[in-house]
Amino acid sequence: MIKTDILIIGAGPTGLFTVFEAGLLKLKCHLIDALAQPGGQCAEIYPKKPIYDIPGFPEVLAGDLVKNLMQQIEPFQPGFTLGERAETIEKLEDGSFVVTTNKGTQHHAPVVAIAGGLGSFEPRKPPIANLINFEDKGVSYIIKDPEAYRGKKVLIAGGGDSALDWTIYLADVAAELYLVHRRNEFRGALDSVERVSALAKVGKVEIITEAEVVDAHGEDNLTAVTVKHQEHGESHIDVDYFIPLFGLSPKLGPIANWGLEIEKNAIKVNNAYDYSTNIPGIYAIGDVNTYPGKLKLILSGFHEAAIMCQSAYQHIFPDKKYVMKYTTVGGVEGFDGTKKEAKKEVVKSIV
Repeated sequence: MIKTDILIIGAGPTGLFTVFEAGLLKLKCHLIDALAQPGGQCAEIYPKKPIYDIPGFPEVLAGDLVKNLMQQIEPFQPGFTLGERAETIEKLEDGSFVVTTNKGTQHHAPVVAIAGGLGSFEPRKPPIANLINFEDKGVSYIIKDPEAYRGKKVLIAGGGDSALDWTIYLADVAAELYLVHRRNEFRGALDSVERVSALAKVGKVEIITEAEVVDAHGEDNLTAVTVKHQEHGESHIDVDYFIPLFGLSPKLGPIANWGLEIEKNAIKVNNAYDYSTNIPGIYAIGDVNTYPGKLKLILSGFHEAAIMCQSAYQHIFPDKKYVMKYTTVGGVEGFDGTKKEAKKEVVKSIV
């Protein structure tokens, strides 16, 4: 059983910044996320997308924002349960909660902060009837361990940043590498498109455009796919791995069954006070919540996290009074020459 002060569901920007605000209050945090790495959409879907409305940054790439947030919270040594989805919640007699993931990992905390963005992410799958037969047997929707593809024949499908970024990365890993896209034009960053084109010219990757994968073949494991080209028809390609990278579809997921008040796939909160839900001890911050005048912006999530942590402190310590200090006065432990002795706790389950 993993125990913490605030259990954060979702390790996107809002969830990560919650660690910082809680850390200033000497509260320990642990984060659960279904993705294999922190950062939510910013890390998984558009790491190279520029963001323009983060205070103090005229422009910052989404991936760099995540890196900065991870550096900012490092002194507070949060724990992570990655690659697992928060599945069930149980309220104990003392008012605290036990949250269990789909892999059976249990977490105990007096406060739960749901910062799941638009919800849990499910991969968008291509409409191939027998594809489910090869999932985890050659078909993957998210790359968790690039070394698994070393010396293998790999086909990536997609035209966005994720498909391009992984094509660039796996060019020096895979024995044979294919990139299949339905259109001639790619949606990713221009720099990535140019790098993939350069890799194609030197034979590191074969680009097949105006085409899509329409069938998968094999017995126990994937051995080949059928690619249908708009002009040249169907072709058979021997592969060890097929990786469709068509993005992730957000869903509220199991949290919708936790007894929370839901409105249009979002969690209703009390924005006049502390972003608390209808269940005492459970808060919802960031894009996952809704209230009159709600703005789905990262900076709004940062604000909500700061307010929520103040309320969470009073919920955990009702008899204590916390006097807020500016970081310019109180400093931040770990950045001001001090060190924490607590050991960083990281739990990863690769699915």
